[in-house]
This record gives sequence, C-alpha cells and structure tokens, in this order.
Amino acid sequence: MAWKLSNTNEKVISEINITPLTDVMLVLLIIFMVTTPLLMMDSFKLKLPKAVSAGSEAGLGAVVSVSEDGGLYLDGKATSEAELFSALKSKFASGGDKTVILKADIETMHGKVVKILDLSRRAGAEKLSIATESEK
Repeated sequence: MAWKLSNTNEKVISEINITPLTDVMLVLLIIFMVTTPLLMMDSFKLKLPKAVSAGSEAGLGAVVSVSEDGGLYLDGKATSEAELFSALKSKFASGGDKTVILKADIETMHGKVVKILDLSRRAGAEKLSIATESEK
C-alpha cells in the first residue's frame, strides 16, 4: 500500500483549544472572589447633609458613623450601642481629646442621631460635633 501525501477528500482540522483560556479565566475568577471582600470589608458610603457653614475638624476625637440602615461604626469599625458606650468611656478615661464627631447619613432617623449624641455625652464627651459636607 502506498502512502498518499495529500488527499483532497480530507478536511483540515481547524479547532481552537480553549482549555488554556478556561484555566486562565477560572484563576482570574478565584482571584477576584478572594480579593473583593477584602476591599469592601471596612468601607461604607455615607451621604452627609449639606450646610453652608461646614467646618473642618478632621482627626480630632472619636469619629462615630451611622449608616443609612442604622449601623454604628466607631473609627471605622462596626460596633453596637453598648459596645460604643464602653469604648467611648474607656477612650475618654485614658485621657486625650474628649470630642465626638458624628457622621450620620442624610437618611438616618433624627431619633437615632439624638440617641448617639446622648450616649456620647453620658460616656464623658465634652464636645459634640456633627459632620456635614460643604454646600457649593
């Protein structure tokens, strides 16, 4: 039997091997799944109320943030009302600035803001400040 070098009846195989592409996409998916929660862990968005007379007191005292859904944060760390009271009390007892800066979302209920201000005053805060954005 003789060998044929070319046969006009045979078709050229023109398939693309997608296995390496699939491997790369799975690795990227895993990387994004692992890193995304780490990026989003400590961040939350607040829409502060606007005021013409907005001042700046950055870096002074304890910063208490209240999110739209009522979540409490002390210096960027999630906390509850009871933990907030004890943390503020111990912070003020150790000496230092006894100022509380309240960053409350514009949609936060007024009662919640008053409650946090009262809790801060009972914990020993001497100065209370409400953060706002500058109105342009």
